[in-house]
Amino acid sequence: MTVYQWLCLLGVPALIAGGFKYLYSSLKKNTADTEAVKIGIQALLRSQMIADYNKWTDRGYAPIYARDNFENCWKQ
Repeated sequence: MTVYQWLCLLGVPALIAGGFKYLYSSLKKNTADTEAVKIGIQALLRSQMIADYNKWTDRGYAPIYARDNFENCWKQ
């Protein structure tokens, strides 16, 4: 076998395995960042729900689209 054939035989799997190892370590490292983003989105949804509740309570009624929006925020 030539050197090129050996490099093709051994080099490509090593590069693929190294790529997967890098991706896995970067995903594992970003777990704390992902959790922070989830908590931030939850806080924004909660704030939106409180604002909508105050708005429609002051008016004394809420149209169906406002109710649907509120329920969607709750589900998320």
